[in-house]
Amino acid sequence: MGVDLNLESFEFKGIINKRPLVIAGPCSAETEEQVMETARQLSQIGVKIFRAGLWKPRTRPNAFEGVGKIGLPWLKRVKEETGLLTATEVANVKHVYEALKAGIDILWVGARTTANPFAVQEIAETLKGVDIPVMVKNPVNPDTELWIGALERLNNAGITKLAAVHRGFCIYSQTFYRNHPQWQIPIELKRRIPTLPIITDPSHICGNRDLLFEISQKAMDLNFDGLIIETHVNPDKAWSDAHQQITPKVLKELLNNLVLRKANVDNAMLLSTLEEMRHEIDKYDDRLVKILEARMAVSRKIGIYKKKNNITILQTSRWDEILRKRIEEAEKIGLSEEFIVKLFRAIHQESINHQTKVMNAKDVDLDNKISYPTEML
Repeated sequence: MGVDLNLESFEFKGIINKRPLVIAGPCSAETEEQVMETARQLSQIGVKIFRAGLWKPRTRPNAFEGVGKIGLPWLKRVKEETGLLTATEVANVKHVYEALKAGIDILWVGARTTANPFAVQEIAETLKGVDIPVMVKNPVNPDTELWIGALERLNNAGITKLAAVHRGFCIYSQTFYRNHPQWQIPIELKRRIPTLPIITDPSHICGNRDLLFEISQKAMDLNFDGLIIETHVNPDKAWSDAHQQITPKVLKELLNNLVLRKANVDNAMLLSTLEEMRHEIDKYDDRLVKILEARMAVSRKIGIYKKKNNITILQTSRWDEILRKRIEEAEKIGLSEEFIVKLFRAIHQESINHQTKVMNAKDVDLDNKISYPTEML
């Protein structure tokens, strides 16, 4: 189901006009000297938008929480001396007032704020009548509806220059990433709001500079619109998130090495070949659905047996055995453990749903016979 937003082009003053849109600057504005030197170097490599955090939401108190409004004149100076547009995060109404008064060009709503509809609504109401681009980071938890809700609140307040920032999601399991990218969520957002620009934040996804190129290239391969990358003149001495920041020089190398592929195919022969392969994929997808139909039929039969013999739905040892075996099999054929775990967790949950319906049904034929789809394989 699509989402109807009233959106204008995110281009601003004719500057943002090519892919990828690049936004760069330090995680935190620390000193005027640090801000100005970073901005000068970024301007020299062709970056047009300078980002810097002034108010830094931290997980625990007593950490560096930003210089606050003290840094606003620094950003004003950046704009005056380099011509760079300026962007900063706002988390409440006071931040919005201070940023607008200082002439900040672009605002963004952070992940923690996006997760709070009350905070987003207050920001939206404060921005009524203001023509300013606003970027909305995904909420910390993987919730597409919450992300869309934040965008809708701002759009309802008259903000038409909107962009989504994909910065990854907090999950319980350990991964290589600081915030797991969960690419399917921004892909779903793009499907539902095709005209909405999506900007990936590889710095917060990775949590370290080693994976920045990999994530940036993946974003470009998915035809996302831009990158927001934390850049500092002396990253190792940064007051916050030192490990995920890079120098302007390294940023230039990263951008130069990106491969930008075409979004559309205009060659008739290539298009014909693609269509043939897509048709083949469709056939496999049809077979997968039929196999899943048959599997759920067996799950319902098991549910009937469990109901008849008063057995609980969840059998932990059996579930553990299924997962372990499937992971071993997948490894042999080059499928990732992450994919298999997600896939079979979803299948297992659907099986539980079917068995729960059987368990809770008032009238169930406990001798119910099962029939399989004729074209299962």
